Amino acid sequence: MANVLLSEAEKTYILHGIQKGYRNDGRTNRDYRPMELETDVVVHAMGSARLRLANTDILVAIKADIDVPSPDRPKEGKIEFFVDCSANATPDFEGRGGEELATEISNTLSKAYLSQQAFDLSPLCILAKHQCWKLYADILILECGGNLFDAVSLAVKAALYNTKLPRVSSAELDGGAMDIILTDDPYDCERLTIQTVPLLVTVCKIGDHCVVDPSAEEEECSTISVVIGVSYKSDGSGDITSIRTSGDGSFHADTLTKSLELGVSAGAYLDKALMEALRSDEEKNTKPLGEKEIFGFLK
Repeated sequence: MANVLLSEAEKTYILHGIQKGYRNDGRTNRDYRPMELETDVVVHAMGSARLRLANTDILVAIKADIDVPSPDRPKEGKIEFFVDCSANATPDFEGRGGEELATEISNTLSKAYLSQQAFDLSPLCILAKHQCWKLYADILILECGGNLFDAVSLAVKAALYNTKLPRVSSAELDGGAMDIILTDDPYDCERLTIQTVPLLVTVCKIGDHCVVDPSAEEEECSTISVVIGVSYKSDGSGDITSIRTSGDGSFHADTLTKSLELGVSAGAYLDKALMEALRSDEEKNTKPLGEKEIFGFLK
């Protein structure tokens, strides 16, 4: 996380505001800051997305290779996460300062995606025990303005929604061996089912209260935070897939329960808004050329 220098007076101002249910940017304790989302931004990737949450800027590109399924999951594909913290994102990332955070984010994502209920990898299997798709999610943190875990998970889910894999067919060779054939048609592709792909929701404890989507200043005032991986179904219900705490403080059992409830409920609205935005963006991009909305100097 980016370290922000705050005076004791500034910390007291933030703390007292949260105690009264108001934050220094006017939000309530369960509100997210405005976001900007753009998909299909990396030409040579299978799918991509760029998300800006206030001053936090994340770019995600999805690439895919054909690999061998894991022995313990012979009928499933694979997914790996790679995080790179740009030195321009914050002075804390200069040198090797961002490596520890990058590992932390990638490990948290991997644990959240581990459950089959969170992300079903079986459609990525091509030939059981022999060949499968392996997805690589390359995540670049361009700017750090607080709440990295949530922003990264939103960008990854958007990039997976945008991902298109070439359609694969199999052919039997002499001797009974199987060979796979990738289509040459760039429009003959398959989409991923990402409805239940988990989001990470960070809940920060500041004083005796908990808030979602902490800014960099609020993170500096927090004694402990919990990052919750939540997988949402089409009916809006959520299943917790992972829990990770950080900080020197501690949660009372009742406070931890309330923070988990806050994270699940806030994330449900966030997931719904994300899916609606992705579908709306896709509809606009699939319109005929004469019906597309044109902005800027092209108008």
